[in-house]
Amino acid sequence: MARTFAYLRVSTAGQTTENQKLQIAAAGIAVEDYRLVAETVSGSVAAMERPGFARLVDRLEPGDLLVVTKMDRLGRNAMDVMATIERLGEMSVRVKSLDLGDADLTSAVGRMTTNILNVVAQFERELLIERTKAGVDRARAQGKRLGRPPSVDQARRGEIEAALKKGETISALARRFGISRQTVQRIRDARSKVGLSPEET
Repeated sequence: MARTFAYLRVSTAGQTTENQKLQIAAAGIAVEDYRLVAETVSGSVAAMERPGFARLVDRLEPGDLLVVTKMDRLGRNAMDVMATIERLGEMSVRVKSLDLGDADLTSAVGRMTTNILNVVAQFERELLIERTKAGVDRARAQGKRLGRPPSVDQARRGEIEAALKKGETISALARRFGISRQTVQRIRDARSKVGLSPEET
């Protein structure tokens, strides 16, 4: 008898798969709890390298239905999604993604639809990466500082450098200024790089 499984994925521990579970129920698809497989893993990890998904595939049998809420749950990029769908098709497992309606993604029509949408999605991701890189390059060319602001301003940095010169320990300075030891070490190392003698560091 054909069984229905669902694969739910989130990228970080702060997220929950509850919404995906509700979406599947709202679509009128009944999945028993022990056939719901949820895991927390980055979307950049290939489908078969995700422990939960790999175990789920081992449980699937011909005629089973695998449900996901979005196609990107099936792989890290267009090629990985297509490889996953092809593998499941070879196992005679049907695949349904709620964002694509009722189509079985392992059918000829489903594979064609999936292929087109994945190519478009991949294209959009690559455009976004290009735009982001162009923005970063433009900001650097304009002399803008990127990344997090420094945790220590110039005045406090000068105080720390003076204290280091007097021999105060890294741990003591970290406690006094409420910063990490690594920050104090970076300031010390920066002093070394500008040519100060080892005695001064």
